[in-house]
Amino acid sequence: MKIHSLILGAATAGCAAGLAFVPRAAAAISDEDFNALKSMVQQLNDSVQSLKQEHNQDQQTIQQLREQLDQTQTLATNAVQTAQAAQVQATKPIAGGPLATHNLTMAGDAEVQFGKTRGEHSGFALADFAPIFLYRTSDNILFEAGFDTMLQNAGGPPGTGGGANTSFSLSFAQLDYLYNDCVTIVAGDMLLPLGTYNERGAGWLNKIPNGPMADGNILPSTGIGVQFRGAVPVGNSGKTLTYAVYGANGPGSVDGTGHALQSSGAPNIDLGSNVGVLGDGTQQNLHSNPSGGGRIGLFHPWKPHYDLELGISGQTGEWDDAGNHLWSAAVLDAALHLGPNVEIKGEYVNTWYGTDDAGTIHPRGEWVQAAYKLAGLNLDAPVVNNVELVARYDHLNDGLGTKTDRYTAGFIYYFTNTLLLEGDYEWLQSHGLAAMPASDFVLQLSYGF
Repeated sequence: MKIHSLILGAATAGCAAGLAFVPRAAAAISDEDFNALKSMVQQLNDSVQSLKQEHNQDQQTIQQLREQLDQTQTLATNAVQTAQAAQVQATKPIAGGPLATHNLTMAGDAEVQFGKTRGEHSGFALADFAPIFLYRTSDNILFEAGFDTMLQNAGGPPGTGGGANTSFSLSFAQLDYLYNDCVTIVAGDMLLPLGTYNERGAGWLNKIPNGPMADGNILPSTGIGVQFRGAVPVGNSGKTLTYAVYGANGPGSVDGTGHALQSSGAPNIDLGSNVGVLGDGTQQNLHSNPSGGGRIGLFHPWKPHYDLELGISGQTGEWDDAGNHLWSAAVLDAALHLGPNVEIKGEYVNTWYGTDDAGTIHPRGEWVQAAYKLAGLNLDAPVVNNVELVARYDHLNDGLGTKTDRYTAGFIYYFTNTLLLEGDYEWLQSHGLAAMPASDFVLQLSYGF
């Protein structure tokens, strides 16, 4: 303001002096000098106006800064009050711990099955509920356990009546430790990576209600032990090398001997044996040494929905109490996807084990399965587009004189991605001591959650 007043005063004084001397110097001042003086006064006036505008802007900025300062002081006061209140409440702090959410998850599946076996009554054959509990204690420690609760009806021949039984069993229970991106350590009652069906085809994931005969009859599905598994990328094209190496108890002898058959004539080898019960009722491990096994596979995608996976797996170890005989298995598996609508997969299973009385027994089998989704026909028919056709051939030779061939054709109707109606018709050709009955058809409603 002082600068503005001085400039204004100087300009006014100059104008007054000029006017005072006009009568005396009128003759001496030319029009050019007068115009120059007038221009100078105009410039001074413009400068004064500019300074006034800057002054007003400065006042507005100062006012805004004052308002912001008041807000900052208010926030600081509230923060101090909040901190003081927190200190008062913290006199009895609550113990810290992991969050209760997202730690426990239940997955699994449920099925209801209706069937008709040749020469027997038709009816609802079973109702199955198989939950899987997944518990995550931290970022790299997980526990998973699966259970199977089943009510199964036995439809006998007409006039003979039937029967029913309810079972509850532990399917698997294992602890997983994610050591790094390529290694996971597994311990417990593990799903064994002999082929891929054990880990990927059970329950509602299987596109045919019945599983392959080879996987259910001559291969163990689980084993108590420790496993190292993971995957390693191969190049930058999406190829992946998967691996699994494990040690487990392995199969055992039912009666404690190395004989091929029990006294009742049933097979003596127990593929699900981990810990057995002796004749006097005491519980004891029936394995002198654990078995070892593993799988290595190559997954090769070449464009979306087009991929091929090849794998080889095996296991070997002692199966009789004396440790005189080995049980061994080798499995080749393959899976091919040709677009989102075509899938072909299968396994070849070869096992052998030594016995005291029958030499080496050689159970083996194979299966191949194909599926095609009718959505690939690009028809404007919603019901048709929800149907997938499936077919499978599987063979089983139990090594004790029975051979079975089974041909299966069926369909899947997808109500949703997880609610399925599966149906198939089966033709069985079985010959030998333990021939299987011929099953006509099976319908199954499956739900995965």
